[in-house]
Amino acid sequence: MKIALLGYGKMGKVIEKIALERGHQIVLKKGSDSSFEGLLNADLAIDFSIPSVAATNISECLNNSIPVVCGTTGWLADYDKMVALCNEKNGSFIYGSNFSLGVNIFFELNSYLAKMMTNLKQYNVSMEEIHHTQKLDAPSGTAISLAHGIIENSNYSSWVLRDNEASTTTEKQIPITAKRIENVPGTHSIYYDSNVDQIEIKHTAHNREGFALGAVIAAEWLVGKKGVFTMKDVLELK
Repeated sequence: MKIALLGYGKMGKVIEKIALERGHQIVLKKGSDSSFEGLLNADLAIDFSIPSVAATNISECLNNSIPVVCGTTGWLADYDKMVALCNEKNGSFIYGSNFSLGVNIFFELNSYLAKMMTNLKQYNVSMEEIHHTQKLDAPSGTAISLAHGIIENSNYSSWVLRDNEASTTTEKQIPITAKRIENVPGTHSIYYDSNVDQIEIKHTAHNREGFALGAVIAAEWLVGKKGVFTMKDVLELK
């Protein structure tokens, strides 16, 4: 498979390594200052860029009938537009807030636990995410996905970014603490606290390779398909 990399930072370089190891070819490495030249030679594009250019990258792919896998977070205000464009162009598109295979299992565990806890009013849920200092968005896209997984399966109605321990929330809000620490690929924790105990589930990434492998697997799965998909489709978790 010939792959265009849209975004050639740390993640782009790890994706390149994994893709080459799996027998694929890289035909475009697009940085922030480079053009789309070479995109039309690609069988598929993988976007791990920055929030301000993700929608532009996805649009360019869909308008040129190039299937696209996007792992950039922080741009979701334009997500519905990209879905509409994909459907209009009969294209192929996967967005994932996190392509790690382990995280996608974690998403399912989180939703299931939220269902189990719904009627246990003595427990209050909270979340914490920790990432490297270069991460531009907070809370992380993964944390937002986890929060929505709880909201869809409980009585909570929204999430709120907690600036400090003294920040207040309503009983319907999920407080999220975001920390930025050097060289942390990504750690996400969900807590259910009562007066007598705490339940915690946690996912810790050891490096970026898990995210890259998942993105390449998603790309391999997407080839030859039409529509808008998620990692649930790729991993047959629905």
